[in-house]
Amino acid sequence: MRILLVNKFHYLKGGSEKYYFELAELLKEKGHEVAFFSMKDEKNIKTECKEYMVENTDMDSKNIFKAFDIIYSKANKKKMIEAIEDFKPDIVHINNFQRQLSASIIDAIKEKNIPIVFTAHDLQAVCPVSAMLNKGKICEKCKGGKYYNCFKNKCTKESRSKSLANMIEAYYYKCKKIYQNIDCIITPSEFVKRKIQEDNINLKNIEVIPNFVDINKFQNYQIEDENYVLFSGRLSIEKGIINVVKAFSNIPNGKLYIAGNGPEKDNITKIIRDNQLEKKVKLLGFLSQEELKEYLRKATCLVLPSIWYENCPYSIIEAFAMGKPVISTQVGGIPELVKENVNGFLYDYDNIEELTKILNNILQNKEKAKKLGENAKLDAINRYSKEAYYNKIMQIYSKVLSWDEK
Repeated sequence: MRILLVNKFHYLKGGSEKYYFELAELLKEKGHEVAFFSMKDEKNIKTECKEYMVENTDMDSKNIFKAFDIIYSKANKKKMIEAIEDFKPDIVHINNFQRQLSASIIDAIKEKNIPIVFTAHDLQAVCPVSAMLNKGKICEKCKGGKYYNCFKNKCTKESRSKSLANMIEAYYYKCKKIYQNIDCIITPSEFVKRKIQEDNINLKNIEVIPNFVDINKFQNYQIEDENYVLFSGRLSIEKGIINVVKAFSNIPNGKLYIAGNGPEKDNITKIIRDNQLEKKVKLLGFLSQEELKEYLRKATCLVLPSIWYENCPYSIIEAFAMGKPVISTQVGGIPELVKENVNGFLYDYDNIEELTKILNNILQNKEKAKKLGENAKLDAINRYSKEAYYNKIMQIYSKVLSWDEK
């Protein structure tokens, strides 16, 4: 089978890109032919596959005509047609495409009568800024097509003009039924499927398949416990990292290691300094995948204190693959992964007192942490393996191909 994989970024920026590259490796491993469609960037990863790249989109452009390219780019449509005619895919599997690649690529694929599978890594189909977050709080004001709230509340980087552009884009997608033109939507969590269905985006063909991890890449690590809690991710408001830092003000034993960079770094540094937490909290900065695994294998547990609707975070299933329990919040798709007192603990987001109690408990009860980690490892093997994922994705591919033939 020939599969054209689409994602607006062709470097490891987040979960969507991780999935995009790892799915490609899995498909190639199984004998399929893969090509990539993405956007030019100096950070792009060079592959041995065919690559079709559109020009980099300037999201800060003041040119009104360029601004409309995020809604519908004729140049990108032309490039997609060229890619299809050259590669001749059986299926086009789309990941994050909104804005930089635009809705025009959907038209191009449909005109060529190629089945489309779309993995919804976030809630962009429901919320013009995808996060369903406003000023650090969960927000559902745009549900039901009330996208004017995005403009009204300046949801996009506190910018009126950018919020207007995103509002217009959302109304365009709804009016033109862009998501209804997709043959099958894959959501990595039941939660995201439910949100899409609640908004009447596409009620017909939505399949839930959690993200996967290559268990073999975690097999040769000797697990240790050096009495610290690890956070890994973007240092931003929605990730809730400040709550964990504050919790450590009341934790007598154990340390917090923070891996990642982002806009909240200066604020976190100030909180550490103001609360004299320099000996308890350590900022590690950006880490490579191998460096991150080293810190993960020595951690007591992973903490994911998100205050927004996470989908199916890779950080959780990778911690499970390493045999580490996870402490996280009861939001989005997280409770589908983390089971209370089985492979980790859950708490109400923004409840720092509850988080503090859980952290104290797990740092002081290492046998408990070890048992939870063993359960987590079994979960990774039984529920999130690449073999299980491959079987499910091939069922979907076969289904959309049979629909196309009819």
